Amino acid sequence: MGKPTGFKEYARQTSVERSPKERIKDWKEFSKPLELQILKQQGARCMDCGIPFCHTGDMIAGMAAGCPLHNLIPEWNDLVYHNDWKEALDRLHKTNNFPEFTGRVCPAPCEGSCTLGINEPPVAIKTIERSIIDRGFEEDWIKPNPPSRRTGKKVAIVGSGPAGLAAAAQLNSAGHLCTVYERSDRIGGLLMYGIPNMKLEKWIIERRIDLLKKEGVNFVVETEIGKDLHSKELMDQFDAVILATGSTVPNDFFAKTPGRELNGIHFAMEFLHKNTKSLLDSDLTDGNYISAKDKNVVVIGGGDTGNDCLGTSLRHGCKSLVNFEIVPQSPNERASNNPWPQWPKIFRTDYGHAEAAATFDYSQDANKTLHDDPREYAIQSAEFIGDENGNLKAIRTQQVDWSDPSSGGPFSVVDGTEKEWPADLCFLALGFRGPEQVIAEQLGIKTDIRSNYEAEYGKYQTSIEGVFAAGDCRRGQSLIVWAINEGREAARECDKYLMGITNLP
Repeated sequence: MGKPTGFKEYARQTSVERSPKERIKDWKEFSKPLELQILKQQGARCMDCGIPFCHTGDMIAGMAAGCPLHNLIPEWNDLVYHNDWKEALDRLHKTNNFPEFTGRVCPAPCEGSCTLGINEPPVAIKTIERSIIDRGFEEDWIKPNPPSRRTGKKVAIVGSGPAGLAAAAQLNSAGHLCTVYERSDRIGGLLMYGIPNMKLEKWIIERRIDLLKKEGVNFVVETEIGKDLHSKELMDQFDAVILATGSTVPNDFFAKTPGRELNGIHFAMEFLHKNTKSLLDSDLTDGNYISAKDKNVVVIGGGDTGNDCLGTSLRHGCKSLVNFEIVPQSPNERASNNPWPQWPKIFRTDYGHAEAAATFDYSQDANKTLHDDPREYAIQSAEFIGDENGNLKAIRTQQVDWSDPSSGGPFSVVDGTEKEWPADLCFLALGFRGPEQVIAEQLGIKTDIRSNYEAEYGKYQTSIEGVFAAGDCRRGQSLIVWAINEGREAARECDKYLMGITNLP
């Protein structure tokens, strides 16, 4: 690399964040860009490690290790250090259609596998990636690039999330006529309605959609395949179909829990979707959303979705906020059974946790021993308690012990730990179990044991010839980088199916 000693000379720096108390007053992105000189230093920290695991994209212990897109990370780190930003942008776009999305919302498995991260803070790869693409747009280096010729082949892509958009971008570049169908009123899938504005402002998505339109991709909104248009009609109209419908059926592990039917209990995505739509439609003046203002809010389930519920509730002005996680708290450092280059399963504080800690005082809670934030660990919700009108008013919980498994499960309930928590609203952020089944039923597509469309990774064709599947609807709930990876690879296989050969990567 350009500066072999950079990793010894410069400390890790990432994007500066606005203060939690300031940023919860609006819906703008909470991070600010770094200065160019600091970014150059961060690029210099990439250490010429010889075998860069950061871009391997392996699955180790069930989790991504390195970048599934195989981003050319050492190359564009070095180019940033040498101030060759335009070439860095070119190298970034060779493997990633949408770095402005991944640079904001990807959890960065690349950093978890950075060689420097073995014993030092890893290279700030995500921050550099975002800076490259943002500068590319600022400098007007990114322009529409329509194909020079058309093949006459037509491809329908069902779903406009990252997998569908990546497939459309790739197939359009190969000269095929692509039509993307989206059942919502805006393009973007979970990028648009599942991720709040403070993490990904929607003009960023619309900017990329405008580019794809100018390159020749056709978008059809408010059209649900299987309902507004029968799946077989779609096959009759197109030469090939790619299903990128996502994993949209939420898990409900509380279906048999007493009080589950009470008003005020919602799936997390219902809360997030309605909030963003109302925000975009009317700046929340239409009232068509679930308001947490002056409410006692409980979020059940960690992860990104649960964290987004925290941040959204705080911006509404909730009265109180707590986050239940049934698993124990993660260690501050890697455990012995979680070695590099595996994804480090360590304790992290995300934006919503920091904002809650700045808003409410959790220090009086006896369970808070290491960190002052809204999370309660190793806790099980045993009953939802309602008032005389059928509205949620409290949740009864019990602590669980994972070191003492019971005959019926991986943990036991700790006697004498029952507690009631005030709750007017409860959001269930428990993940997703698979795609909706209408299309599979109409076409007779085989599904796997988890209800995902059955299609071999690397080939992507379903049990129906000419119908491919990519992203969460095929692999199950996963990361945005896996969705883009699968969208790109499914496009390659679709192109090969249509033309007999392919030049797509």
